[in-house]
Amino acid sequence: MLVTTKNILKKAQKGRYAVGAFNINNMEILQGIIAAGIKMKSPLIIQTSEGAIAYAGMEYLVSMVRIAAKAPIPIALHLDHGKNMKIIKQAINSGYTSVMFDGSAYPYAKNVRLTKEVVRLARRKKISVEAELGAIAGIEDFVNVSDRDAHLTDPDKARRFVRETGCDLLAIAIGTSHGAYKYKNACRLDYERLAEIRKRVSAPLVLHGASGVPQTLVRQAEKYGTKLKNPRGVSDAAIKKAIKGGITKINTDTDLRLAFTAAVRKTLKQSPAEFDPRKIIGPARDLIQKTVEHRIAVFGSKNKV
Repeated sequence: MLVTTKNILKKAQKGRYAVGAFNINNMEILQGIIAAGIKMKSPLIIQTSEGAIAYAGMEYLVSMVRIAAKAPIPIALHLDHGKNMKIIKQAINSGYTSVMFDGSAYPYAKNVRLTKEVVRLARRKKISVEAELGAIAGIEDFVNVSDRDAHLTDPDKARRFVRETGCDLLAIAIGTSHGAYKYKNACRLDYERLAEIRKRVSAPLVLHGASGVPQTLVRQAEKYGTKLKNPRGVSDAAIKKAIKGGITKINTDTDLRLAFTAAVRKTLKQSPAEFDPRKIIGPARDLIQKTVEHRIAVFGSKNKV
């Protein structure tokens, strides 16, 4: 069933677990995610980025998720990292049950102003809005602690931001980063900062850049030809601690890409004469399902339907 992200996360907040938000680009990725959600009896948030929309088309993506939402689990359709106001408006009017406006690169006042506009538009359709305060890219590259802190979410500003914008969910920066090459060393999340934000903000908190980059996937990908240089992710233990600290929505994209690529490369390496797309992409769908099942178990959303 298709529901709002806010509806899913309200229950997660009460139950003190998190719900995975998984990015899709094609049918097989979506099928793998949905199969995992059904097997684990877990709610799901299906996300599409602006890049995925450019690749697959919004109508195709929305239509696929509508079919997937016939599954006996709660499913939300979410626009991830919306920056283009035209695309955000299109998503609001095309059946998405939540949208994100990412104004984190703007000065505070402009981020507030534009987020409020998105909230106003979304309210007409009774859908949820995620906003972002702070920057999550390249945090470990800052030499000075003061520079690093300036890019993380300020707890007092977070309270003010949610009050001024009326956003339903808040993506915060506490030390994560996007991609497979996130960290020079082990990930260090600022749990004290998270606790202070949680004290001040009642809205569900979102963790971006939280893929685990499992070494089993990395090894398989590298074994069959993917060239990765010191990839690092966020450990399961760190994720569980963040959930205890108040994180309710956790984004996952890199892990799915790794699973898809590792499985496809393995098939092509072991069966170089194979030209049936179903036999090439099918194993990728299966490995994505296993990857999502693991994430669901870590997030604590198993049997929460």
